[in-house]
Amino acid sequence: MSILKVEGNELLLNEEPIQLISGSIHYFRVVPEYWEDRLLKLKACGFNCVETYVPWNLHEPKEGVYNFNGIANIEEFIRIAERLGLHVIVRPSPYICAEWEFGGLPSWLLSDDNMRFRSYYEPYLDKVDRYFDVLLAKLKPLLKTNGGPIIAMQIENEYGSFGNDKKYLNYIKEAMIKRGMDVQLFTSDGPEDIMLQGGTIEGVLATVNFGSKPKEAFEKLQEYFPNTPNIVMEFWNGWFDHWGEEHHERDPGETADTFVEMLKRGDSVNFYMFHGGTNFGFYNGANYDEKYQPTVTSYDYDCPVSETGDITPKFHEVRKAIANHKDIGELKLPAPIPKMNYGTVTMNESVSLFSSLDLLSQPIQRANPEKMEKLGQDYGFTLYRTYITGPRESAELTIQEVRDRALVFADNEYRGVIDRWENNSISLAVPKEGIKLDIVVENMGRINYGPKMIDPKGITEGVRFERQFLFDWTMYPLPMDNLQNLTFDDQRKSNGGPAFYKGSFHVNEIGDTFVELPGWTKGFVVVNGFNLGRYWEIGPQETLYLPGPLLKKGVNEIVVFELHGTENLEVNLIDTHKLG
Repeated sequence: MSILKVEGNELLLNEEPIQLISGSIHYFRVVPEYWEDRLLKLKACGFNCVETYVPWNLHEPKEGVYNFNGIANIEEFIRIAERLGLHVIVRPSPYICAEWEFGGLPSWLLSDDNMRFRSYYEPYLDKVDRYFDVLLAKLKPLLKTNGGPIIAMQIENEYGSFGNDKKYLNYIKEAMIKRGMDVQLFTSDGPEDIMLQGGTIEGVLATVNFGSKPKEAFEKLQEYFPNTPNIVMEFWNGWFDHWGEEHHERDPGETADTFVEMLKRGDSVNFYMFHGGTNFGFYNGANYDEKYQPTVTSYDYDCPVSETGDITPKFHEVRKAIANHKDIGELKLPAPIPKMNYGTVTMNESVSLFSSLDLLSQPIQRANPEKMEKLGQDYGFTLYRTYITGPRESAELTIQEVRDRALVFADNEYRGVIDRWENNSISLAVPKEGIKLDIVVENMGRINYGPKMIDPKGITEGVRFERQFLFDWTMYPLPMDNLQNLTFDDQRKSNGGPAFYKGSFHVNEIGDTFVELPGWTKGFVVVNGFNLGRYWEIGPQETLYLPGPLLKKGVNEIVVFELHGTENLEVNLIDTHKLG
């Protein structure tokens, strides 16, 4: 049987010692047409293995409804890797972190107020089991033991950073084994006492995650697991960005020096990331340290291969390190993908959000404002509407817990922003005739790591005017997945409120391009029905990546949803990526 196994401090494949030089590429962050291009570049750099997470929320977007098509076709991604002669490591968890929305957990778990996840809580485990029945049946034929390329699979993910429920970890282990996952199983955790104590289990290979000081990290691993192989499952050679931060970069030479130290010692290394890709749509996650920090659309991660598939200086430094360690032959790369400047697109049609509600949503009436998950909604926006009688003197309108950012309108007039960072109230007076109050709340990404992961969206604790709670709400869920229902007109105008803008552009030669939105404030962009992700003037990201396979020769359509209105009414499709 062809398997990866552990003997003492060595990894053996087919009874021969192997040093894994692996790189992370997430199929769900790359359009399928580019999977082969990115995997070819991984192999050209001298790597012998690719690693990927598996996001539960992508594959079971609604409970009991499964998706393995298009960008979710994990089987095809693995088959391409196999055809190119790469080994594959799969991390199905069910939790993945990965700066991905809710750490890969499906949002519908939060519709149950009693739900407890990542622990031995049977209602949660029942849902994991149903998902594993579907997912693992697809992966089983691709295991090395069945002639496929998958040599190892992870149990949970960095669990020691979250908890210490060994009964739960063993349950996940047995759930995988009884479904035929008979390849090498492993855990991965930070190289600290608390994490290795909480996240590892008996009889399962332990690995560690870090960005520097490999000698110290592996000494801690050996302290807990003497004479085990030194494996870093996540060598952080770059980092991700939050909105409002500087773009992160790591010196290529320093990255290579740390890598060389591990290569010489015979350690196995998985680069996190080798190629980061993009948080398309609304799938970016968020962190919470001292405050809520949503992740940007780009997941470039300052990798050896950039978000757009370009070879970076870090690629060459890493390849040189591998070439000095073993024979990897001459550098052979796939043909470069052209970057195109399609010029300026005039957004010559528009329609306001308020006039489109009945086309996009079915209203729901409740006494209290409900969180998104109680409305059966996963991502996007929710509009909350009620009426306030008058007259009332100026007082504070307060959202006790808004997640994450709300625009407030009185009789369709914009009054300000309430968000979970700084502003939880605005001042408002009510005339004698009263007002219609609209609150448009954006889910900017559920927290993917740490103790605050129970992060329901929308308005979660009520709205007050002065001391009085407001009741009798009409709610419009706006997942923004049905924009084909919109009816545009050719009046190019902006009243400062949320609106959709549409334009078209002609393509003769297809290539990658980048959407630049000077003069626009905050929203998202859809091209030919595909949601590219969010933009926000606070940066650091200044352009959105538009992969060529999303385009077609001839006429292409672009729709921008802008929360704050714009006077510019033009977007640029340029050949330069601007990450800040």
